[in-house]
Amino acid sequence: MKNKSVFVEYFGDYLLIRILDFLILSKDMDYSMTETAQNSGVGWTAFSEIWPKLVEKNIVELTRTIGNAKLYKLNLNNPWVKELIRMDKTITKVETDKILSKKQQIVA
Repeated sequence: MKNKSVFVEYFGDYLLIRILDFLILSKDMDYSMTETAQNSGVGWTAFSEIWPKLVEKNIVELTRTIGNAKLYKLNLNNPWVKELIRMDKTITKVETDKILSKKQQIVA
């Protein structure tokens, strides 16, 4: 991943964090496991070890099946996921405010 999101900067560039970051950014869309692994920048072997835990904890949910492909998305009804999304919004706002403040100081 070339440009790290604020979420990854705050919580560290770990495989699970990358997966969660992608799922949060794409929370309204569903993806296959392969697409999620690729878009997260996580290798298949590591991804296949992490994914079952996300399913077991109801962090992701199966949305539909197309042929042999099962599509999943972030479970927006899970209280932990809701808190994670809220945290992501908060840290993004904090960092955005810092950037805007610096730009205002430069202009002034």
